[in-house]
Amino acid sequence: MKLHWLALAAASSLFVPHAHAAAYADAVVDYQAGTGYAAGLTDPAAALGAPSQVTPGDFGGPVDPFNPPYLASQLVSLGTNGSITLHLAAPLVNDPSHAYGIDFIIHGNAGFIDTDWPNGLVDASGSTFGDNPGHTFVSVSTDGLTFFRLNPSLAPVVDGLFPTDGQGTFGVPLNPALTRADFANLTLAQIRALYAGSAGGMGYDLSWAQNSQGQSVAVNNIQFVRIDVLDGRAEIDAIVAVPEPAAWALAGTALGLGFLSRRRRC
Repeated sequence: MKLHWLALAAASSLFVPHAHAAAYADAVVDYQAGTGYAAGLTDPAAALGAPSQVTPGDFGGPVDPFNPPYLASQLVSLGTNGSITLHLAAPLVNDPSHAYGIDFIIHGNAGFIDTDWPNGLVDASGSTFGDNPGHTFVSVSTDGLTFFRLNPSLAPVVDGLFPTDGQGTFGVPLNPALTRADFANLTLAQIRALYAGSAGGMGYDLSWAQNSQGQSVAVNNIQFVRIDVLDGRAEIDAIVAVPEPAAWALAGTALGLGFLSRRRRC
């Protein structure tokens, strides 16, 4: 299904308290569902805006590593040979000073299996559900015309291991060296301690960009991301740009001023 751009705004910061620092996708350029996609999850606009913090409805609740998003309003699905191209609200910068070198994060709908439901306890294998066991390509572009693929040997599979935690901070990269074994037998509180303030998701570095010959290329900033599923299936909730240090500082200043203002009114 070829789409014209959907000029849709990101979710309001009134409902997304982390939105002050991070930037998200604001338009869909193209969407191809592929084969074997999840029925009903075919609205690409679901990938716009911030990752889900709450799943609405009688069976919903806060999004955490045991309770990932699952509604059609939260996720778009890509089957084998499916793809989605998204435009970012602001340029995304290649900055080696970002934690672990990660420049953007893709959130999916993977979750840890709760062996002590509803208390939240990962099993001894760090088992997950909803994650993509297949293969994906992630490509980036400055102008939406020329795309550079991130080195597949370095870029993790989209909709992989690290489930979203809606109480974490969007745009804070998670240590990519963590493995399933690190989450074995952990409670929700222990998972959050390991996340160290991150909201999870799979991280990507623009320095992994390659041309069509597989040669490394310097990409300083981009405003388009394309996700291709080679096999398997991936659900996409959101793309989050890792903010520059100045953005974090500005956000912290704004929060501090807000706190002082509230104190003056007390």
